[in-house]
Parts: sequence; C-alpha cells; structure tokens
Amino acid sequence: MPFINPEDGYLTVINLFKTDTTEKRDRLLKETMEVVDSVGYPGWISSTVHLGEDRLGTLNFIQWRAVEDLQSWYAGEVFKHRDMSVFLEIMTYGRLLQAEVELSQCHPDAGKVPEISPEREDYTVVEIFDVQPERQGALISSISAAHEWLVDTPGYRSQSVLRGVRARGPKGVGELETLGPDNSFVVVYSQWSGKEAYDAFRSVPDDARPAARRATDIERYALTTSADWNTYRVVHAGSADRP
Repeated sequence: MPFINPEDGYLTVINLFKTDTTEKRDRLLKETMEVVDSVGYPGWISSTVHLGEDRLGTLNFIQWRAVEDLQSWYAGEVFKHRDMSVFLEIMTYGRLLQAEVELSQCHPDAGKVPEISPEREDYTVVEIFDVQPERQGALISSISAAHEWLVDTPGYRSQSVLRGVRARGPKGVGELETLGPDNSFVVVYSQWSGKEAYDAFRSVPDDARPAARRATDIERYALTTSADWNTYRVVHAGSADRP
C-alpha cells in the first residue's frame, strides 16, 4: 500500500471533489474507484480513495513518477472525454492539487513513515492552506514545528506536510485551468486513532492550549489567506505493482 515518504521523490496529486447530496457523493466515490481500478498508465504509482465524512466529497491521493507522466495522462482521451465529463455532472467543486512531500512524522508506535490503506483504521484529516507564494516556506516551517508537541497528543498517529506546486480545476469537458499562482498552498495530511481523539484535540479552548500550540496557531493564521479541511476514511486503493 502507498506510503507518504519524502525520500521517494514522487509527484503527489490530490484530486479534491465536493458535492451537495449523499447520492452524488456515492456516485463520485463509485466513479473514482472505477478510475483507480482501470489505471495502468506509464508513470502512475498509486491511488488511494478517501470518502469525506464531515463534508460531502471524495479525495484521491495519487502518486506519479514525474510531472511529465501526469501531463501525458491529462492529455489522454480517457481523462479528457470520459473522466472529466462524468465528474462535471456530479461535483459542485473540484481542485486538482500537485504537490511534493516536504516531510512526514509518525508517532513512535505508528511506524517510520505514514502508510495510507483501507486496511488500516486511521481517522484522516486533510487541510489545505492557501498562502502567498513568497510566504509558503515560512508556513511550512511553522506547521512542521508543531511536530515537536503533536507527538505527545493522545490519538495522534502521523502528519505529512506537502508543498503545493500547482492547482488546477475543471474549465469544461476535457479542459483544465490553473487556479492561482504556483507555490500558493500547503497540504497537511494527518492520521488519528479516531474521531473522538481528533475532536478532543480540535476542541481545546484557545486559552487552555499549551503555549507552543498557541504560538503555532497564531503564526499559521497570520500566514494563510484561506483554509479548507475535511475528515476522511480511506476506502479503496490501487498501485502499479498491486492493482
């Protein structure tokens, strides 16, 4: 199953889709799983499908060997005339995020690098922070500093920080458009033992949070221009060496 390891050097693509009914969400999930089961394209490494829980939607965490392979996939007939047309019918929002893994941290009891798999029981949280390109490095450093105290948080399993490279969105059937400047977002992919542990962490009042956490929060809020997040359950996966 896929691992989030900065040493692999893969290009990560996060296909984030939202919709407005459970029926459309379920169809998004079905269509995404069918895409994963049918891929076998040059340069494709793995895909891991996530089902949105707090908000209706899906997320596909995809690893490619290089950006050239991704561009070839986007230019292909299957993506342009089949996949895009289907997803445009059922989604209300779509963002295709190209990113590179900057760093990953695991709790000492959770292994050396994060693994994402439907066979695990992780409660997954994905946060997207938009940022001015010139402040992206500072935001990554601020988020990464939190690893010093996150590791002692009950229920925490892992966190990976990904440097956003480019965001694309559907313009129409077979067309993509660039959303914002390059290097203008950061993705944080976190794994927790369950909803209860994450909700307990998130709901601590500001004045009851440790000083290190308050400092991280203040700096992150100052650096970001907007933020989006959702919780997920991993439901399906495929890889080039294990379809």
